[in-house]
Amino acid sequence: MMRLTFLLLAVGLFASAPLPAQSAPVTALRADRVIVGDGTQIPNAVVLIQGDRITAVGSATQVRIPAGARTIDLAGQTLLPGFIDAHTHLTSIDNDGGDLAALRETPAHGAIYATINARKTLEAGFTTVREAGSLGYVDVAVRDAITRGLIPGPRIHASGPALGTTGGHADVNGWSPFLDLPGTGAIVDGADAMRRQVRLNVKYGADQIKIVATGGVLSVGDAVGAPQMTEEELRAAVTETARLGRKVMAHAHAGDGLLAAVRAGVASIDHGSLVSDTAIAEMKARGTYLVPTLIILEEIVRDGAAKGVPPYAVKKATAIAAERRVRLRTAYRAGVRFALGTDATSDIHGRNGEEFKYMVDILGATPMEAITIGTLNGARLLGIEADLGTVSTGKLADLVAVTGNPLDDVTRLQRPTLVMKGGTIVAGGAR
Repeated sequence: MMRLTFLLLAVGLFASAPLPAQSAPVTALRADRVIVGDGTQIPNAVVLIQGDRITAVGSATQVRIPAGARTIDLAGQTLLPGFIDAHTHLTSIDNDGGDLAALRETPAHGAIYATINARKTLEAGFTTVREAGSLGYVDVAVRDAITRGLIPGPRIHASGPALGTTGGHADVNGWSPFLDLPGTGAIVDGADAMRRQVRLNVKYGADQIKIVATGGVLSVGDAVGAPQMTEEELRAAVTETARLGRKVMAHAHAGDGLLAAVRAGVASIDHGSLVSDTAIAEMKARGTYLVPTLIILEEIVRDGAAKGVPPYAVKKATAIAAERRVRLRTAYRAGVRFALGTDATSDIHGRNGEEFKYMVDILGATPMEAITIGTLNGARLLGIEADLGTVSTGKLADLVAVTGNPLDDVTRLQRPTLVMKGGTIVAGGAR
């Protein structure tokens, strides 16, 4: 009787125990080629995906598609890693009024704009972005909403407000001193204030810290190469950020301010328009990345007046445009590490892929090199190369398909036919 009772109890326990989860279904992508992201390619390729990860990559003779797999035929197309834009401003919108937006709008406006722009960016094939500063920690909120699946968008690496100094590029200048005006970032002066703001940004969810080391094109009253932080302030920002396990991206166009930021240990110089030979040597020695944001200045020069960019900004951009191309190409040829960044604002959201063509035309990169800059190099800069940046077994299935071969025509990267993020098709294809 006791044996029977024990047996019935055991059967009951096994019956009530949850069954082991079944394996996720397999998706197979077949394409004319895979451009891996590391400078290599695989012809007649097959990529297998299970859940949100890539489980196999190789030629059709090497990788067997398992029975029952969902197969997506990308005949006549090329498959690539999801693109990475290392300098975006999702909270901006076309003709936002520049500095006046800081007087008329609240962070809530930025959240609405970012919701729209995040989808445009993702559908353009950019599955990861590094946000370059937003007020009110809007980029953190939008990042978290995307992660929760509430809205579509790329994987966001948020900065929170950029750190700038009084009267500098992140400030709002040219108004009466009797007006208490907000900055376009956090306005902080002195080493202690820098450290405190770094801690606040990390406390409220920043993935990295952005500092404003020189003047800018769109700011009033400063030259693009004007230094805006002391060496003590730069060191304080960088060392405190590193202590908290994060990296610093530095807005810097030229001159002593750019060089000082490099020597302070920033991970990247963003813009770098008139980078000097001395700074190039320092960047190469330290492994500092240059994120050149090519498209935005070219468009300010060409279309700025028609788009309502202030005349002083068009004048600044025009004055440095020719030399900028020379200096950035010099840095690229010298072996400085580059990552793709658009400085996407205004109507550039969703057109991020045009940056690849500018890298070919201005830097002198080959299409394959441009692709590596916009995939693996971006992943390395962000410290996420274990999961993203190449089409490789074990990595997250962030993938982009384009018609034809982008090595023959790099503008094909501007027109994805399919975008996949974490194994889920988010644009194009059969969802």
